[in-house]
Amino acid sequence: MDYLLTEEQIMVRDLARKIAQEKLKPIVAEYDREEKFCWPVIKLLAEADLFGVYIEEKYGGMGGGILDLCLVTEELSRVCGGVAVSYAASALGTDPIILFGSEAQKKKYLPDIASGKKLAAFGLTEPNAGSDAGAIETTARREGDYYILNGLKHFITNGGEAEIYTVVAMTDKSKGQRGSSAFIVEKGTKGFTFGKKEEKLGIRSSTTSELVFQDCKVHKDNLLGKEGMGFIITMKTFDMSRPGVAAQALGIAQGAFDLALEYSRQRVQFGKPICSNQGVKFMLADMATEIEAARGLVYGVARMIDSGNTKVSKESAMAKMYASDVAMRVSTDAVQIYGGYGYMREYPVEKFMRDAKITQIYEGTNQIQREIIANNLIKESLANSKK
Repeated sequence: MDYLLTEEQIMVRDLARKIAQEKLKPIVAEYDREEKFCWPVIKLLAEADLFGVYIEEKYGGMGGGILDLCLVTEELSRVCGGVAVSYAASALGTDPIILFGSEAQKKKYLPDIASGKKLAAFGLTEPNAGSDAGAIETTARREGDYYILNGLKHFITNGGEAEIYTVVAMTDKSKGQRGSSAFIVEKGTKGFTFGKKEEKLGIRSSTTSELVFQDCKVHKDNLLGKEGMGFIITMKTFDMSRPGVAAQALGIAQGAFDLALEYSRQRVQFGKPICSNQGVKFMLADMATEIEAARGLVYGVARMIDSGNTKVSKESAMAKMYASDVAMRVSTDAVQIYGGYGYMREYPVEKFMRDAKITQIYEGTNQIQREIIANNLIKESLANSKK
């Protein structure tokens, strides 16, 4: 389908596709098997200026938007969800700076991120604070011109690989959600180290690790916005970033479908290709339709954000929820079409199913997305009834 992409967006998409197909695809199995961070491809993306597609030109970016970011993420995910999330998670760590950073903070950090010289990451999740973002226990105590951070973050994508971290910590526990604040913390800051690196079911070529803060001194100039804005910053960041997760899921679904369609034409049983069987045909038709529906939703929400619409919580949650559910269904069906071969590591399709699962979980589980969607629907209904 023609989504009326601009010439620049088509160029960005095609460049990402070329890198994914020619440079990433030959090494996917190795990096997945050995659970290595895929620096070779990350560096190629940096050289191609793709890390700056969503960042303003005055900060060294290409001046595009979330749709441009989604296009790159989707193309990478058609080959490897792990590399795609390493790319997209840098944007997740950058979004709070774009949304709430001072001019000085933007000038200091965005150019290096846009050039791909430095990766970013977002530090929110803790052992006792996943979907409940207001339950974080990491603290930030003000002492003169510095904040002293203590605590642990875990399941952090790009942890240890990134140079720039946006970290949420409690500055006043008595205020609950309103007592959290957000900080920019640089790798190498005294008292900031990295803990356990997780071994994962999928997205194994990305790094997921702990961030450890032990009397870590962060200058007051690295506070994002004002004290007490941590929860707002987090929610606004997720509104902006969830289409990126949706694009990752979309790419995973498309990659799995591509493999299944090709295999169904080549695999012969009872003297004919299995794609000639009505049961397989219907599976392929459903898979393709759901993917296209997800693509329309993801691109539409990305365009909403790029147009300056700030009230996108419901739509952003819909895109993330629907696309990730589609990714899980499509990748599972793709394995089914492969039959026994689909279950074997020798064939690439099983990796798509493993990678798809996490898209239903991170940046808010799909149960949380449904809660967000329903709450917004009820709120809108109440507002309309009072008119």
